[in-house]
Amino acid sequence: MSEDRFAGKVVLITGAGSGIGAAAAHRFAREGATVIVVGRTEEKLRKTVAAAPAGSTVVARVADVSDASAVTALIDGVAGEYGRLDVLVNNAAVAAVGTVGDIDTADWRQVMSVVADGTFFMSKAALPHLRTVGGNIVNVGSVSGLGGDWGLAAYNAAKGAVVNLTHAMALDHGAEGVRVNAVHPSLTATEMATPVVENETAMAAFRQRIPMRRAAEPEEVADVIAFLASADARFVNGVQIPVDGGLRASSGQPRMF
Repeated sequence: MSEDRFAGKVVLITGAGSGIGAAAAHRFAREGATVIVVGRTEEKLRKTVAAAPAGSTVVARVADVSDASAVTALIDGVAGEYGRLDVLVNNAAVAAVGTVGDIDTADWRQVMSVVADGTFFMSKAALPHLRTVGGNIVNVGSVSGLGGDWGLAAYNAAKGAVVNLTHAMALDHGAEGVRVNAVHPSLTATEMATPVVENETAMAAFRQRIPMRRAAEPEEVADVIAFLASADARFVNGVQIPVDGGLRASSGQPRMF
């Protein structure tokens, strides 16, 4: 292990079968945490476990974050088995393309249930355990929750809910010793973003908008998650950190010179 910032800590990460969730799991594991990786697909979780750093402890648990009773059983089971829960990373997400005029109700509900409801259910179940140890929550939002996109109405709404839920929880639970913060990636080279990343026309458009001229790597988002979860950020509460290569530094006007 290169560091031991999280030695003795128990970290639970949703949506950890690939992408940002898997990268965060490996980052926490390298720093000494016992990491519980959660997702709906056991095969994907096994890959995250298999790729974990040598000598680390990464354990898979299959669960649907949109199922309140399953979430409560999961959280209570983890806290009971390992004696504590120190960090919750709410990363599970799905997306659906469509405007309010054309998206169907089933797609709308799926996005809202995983992203918004899932964040609520996981946080509610975790809070009693986090209070006990002075733990914290890191929500993985999106720049799509900080502003709108064409054709992503449900995803924008769900990630926007994560933004203000982060604010509300930081206010409500800070005095209880539980910090709540969020990271907001722009385009990241994950499985969900593959159709965009592999589309040269789309990537050319992103390179015009992102000053660093590329997509983020999942590990670059994971590094910020680990910072927020660590004692290095012990007085950081209620912040929304874009991890976007400078995207939101723009006024929104096109490049003129």
